[in-house]
Amino acid sequence: MLIALVAVILFVTEWLTVDVVAMLLIVGLVSTGIISPAEGLEGFSNGATLTVAFMFVLSAALLKTGALQMVAGRMAERFRRRPRYATLLLMLMVAFVSAFINNTPVVAVFIPIVVRIAASAKINPSKLLIPLSYASILGGMCTLIGTSTNILVSGIAESKGINGFSIFTLAPIGLVLLAIGVVYLTYFGSRLLPNREAENSLADQFALHDYMAEIVILDNPKLAGRRIMDSPIVREFDMDIIEVRRDGARFTLPPGDFRLAADDTLKVRCDREKIKSLKDWVRIVDGANSVRLMGTGLDRDNSSLVEMVITPNSEFVGKTLRQVDFRRSYRAVPLAVRQREETLHERLYELPLTAGDVILAEVKSHYMIELQRIEQQQDSPFILLSSDAMSDFKRTRFYFVLLTILAVIGMATAGIFPISIAALIGVCTLVLGRTLSMQEAYEAIDWKIVFLLAGALSLGKAMGNSGLDQDIAGLITGSLNSWGVYGLIALLYIVTNILTELMSNNATAALLAPVAIAAAQQMGMDPMPLLVTVAIAASASFMTPVGYQTNAMVYSAGRYKFSDFTRIGTPLNLICWLVTTLLVPLIFGM
Repeated sequence: MLIALVAVILFVTEWLTVDVVAMLLIVGLVSTGIISPAEGLEGFSNGATLTVAFMFVLSAALLKTGALQMVAGRMAERFRRRPRYATLLLMLMVAFVSAFINNTPVVAVFIPIVVRIAASAKINPSKLLIPLSYASILGGMCTLIGTSTNILVSGIAESKGINGFSIFTLAPIGLVLLAIGVVYLTYFGSRLLPNREAENSLADQFALHDYMAEIVILDNPKLAGRRIMDSPIVREFDMDIIEVRRDGARFTLPPGDFRLAADDTLKVRCDREKIKSLKDWVRIVDGANSVRLMGTGLDRDNSSLVEMVITPNSEFVGKTLRQVDFRRSYRAVPLAVRQREETLHERLYELPLTAGDVILAEVKSHYMIELQRIEQQQDSPFILLSSDAMSDFKRTRFYFVLLTILAVIGMATAGIFPISIAALIGVCTLVLGRTLSMQEAYEAIDWKIVFLLAGALSLGKAMGNSGLDQDIAGLITGSLNSWGVYGLIALLYIVTNILTELMSNNATAALLAPVAIAAAQQMGMDPMPLLVTVAIAASASFMTPVGYQTNAMVYSAGRYKFSDFTRIGTPLNLICWLVTTLLVPLIFGM
């Protein structure tokens, strides 16, 4: 009980990453003898864990063909003047694709396209990005392979000798929720979505004017003759040099070994109060209002402003810009970071980054092509919001990947092979067909999720060994009195849904799936309806931006507030709760 409680606290507070918590959970459970060493490692070889890993590879192969980007791009062009129709079609497409492949990269593909539609229609992206995320969540509820949560719940059931989900077990309830959700978001939720006035330029959106200055280097050995990397204004005063002008020549984003000289004119990102202390070294020419910025007059031939959204699996997560060597690796200077609801301008190189953060950077124009190339890689650490780059559509490869995925689904649906083996056959087919290399396959797997699932399965085993699942189930069933199965489903959904808004949906499913099985045993009923309830409720994270990865991705990109998710997501959560409570007993014959 204590170990489970500590694990829940760590999952909620995020003091440690979920994969570290999962590993510590396994160590704690084995060390205390609640589970054996063999049971502790069982999660790594469990069919659910392996299925999730293989599905990551299949998803990456499909995205690599460029088909999704091509279709979405054409839709964006065709419906760019009709945002409601574009939003509806994009939601349906995202939901359909998310039902069969990992939804995080799907949303990553669509975010720049949605931003482009918003710009063409002259509306704020905040009107479109939450529907995009919610559609991916609703789509993932429709099939076993739509989300790792469904696979985990099914795996826990199988580990206890109970039949798990088939590919389309969740489809009847999932499709109803998807239809209702799309109608709600299109016709009702749109009225609740924020419509904040968009500033004319990125410089205005990120309030850059108060953090830019133009200075002239005085004839002082502290600066004149020194390399930028050795200059105290960079090392001690948190200043970035964006441009140097000397004798009519202009040096944009100069490298660290560039030597400054007396009378150089510098455009810098800085704390304008701190720069006043440099009066013996520099002369302030103009304040920020006179400094030329992208969107307000900067020569586009030299540099561009770009917004870079950090992806959930990015190497940036948990690190600082200094640790990832941002300026040297990406030939870019960070000007601001939007982290959730706050826009930060100071000490940017020391700021720990999180998934969904938006970095505003100035980049040499000729390097934009390289940034777009990096963005197209399956392990790209960021999404470019303003990118118009489209992946090349590889038609032959697309048909091969599509047939492979359909074969995987067909084999699992027909019962020829379990989904884990069918997915493995699919991965082998793609590798042997040279659609992707083994290295690309390894890189496609989100290893944090793999370790999380292994730890979650160990937790489920421990709850059974210790009787904790029976104790919690007894509390739930004992509080129902005469409410019957409808009351049980309603209460189980509420408990699961509250937890999933606070911590990882996989951790929530691992905690509640054994309880659902125990409750069914105590009431002498089929556990399948309760397992479906847990799977749906664990995925239905609409009320907060932190409960689901795709919500975190659009949080900063759409300039949302926490309250926006609560206002829009609460009615949708209530709808899903009511529909699930009413339909599950009817669909599964309780």
